[in-house]
Amino acid sequence: MAIVRLKSNPDEGSEFNRLRQEINQLFNLFSPGSDPFFSRVYPAINLTEEGDHLYVRAELPGVNPESLDISVIEGKLMIRGERKIEGEDPKTSYHRREREAGFFRRTIGLPMKVDSGKVSASMKNGVLTITLPKSEEAIPRKITVKTT
Repeated sequence: MAIVRLKSNPDEGSEFNRLRQEINQLFNLFSPGSDPFFSRVYPAINLTEEGDHLYVRAELPGVNPESLDISVIEGKLMIRGERKIEGEDPKTSYHRREREAGFFRRTIGLPMKVDSGKVSASMKNGVLTITLPKSEEAIPRKITVKTT
């Protein structure tokens, strides 16, 4: 049994971080190229609110905009599509593969109701921007107080 001396002033979480790194290294022996504690979600998105609109910006490099299917259903935004990687020989032997190809689907819960009839989308430099106007119900209204 090993005896470990604690520092008089240990860094907060340093022992936990060291343990996490060692466990990651152990898992990487069996599954190289992936982090066992964090799943990769594709596409990566940012959901922001500005005025009367919500904006979803998704990173979709190499995705043809015609392959995308975007819909709003029951308070959720669904992005579906296919990413193809051209020019690779099927006989290619990989040493490391991080760029995946194939079909994907991402569903994002929206924080408020949106007007699904006015949703629009555009793509520039591999970034998809979806503009979601808030529904009339979700837009705050100023209420005046009447005096009698």
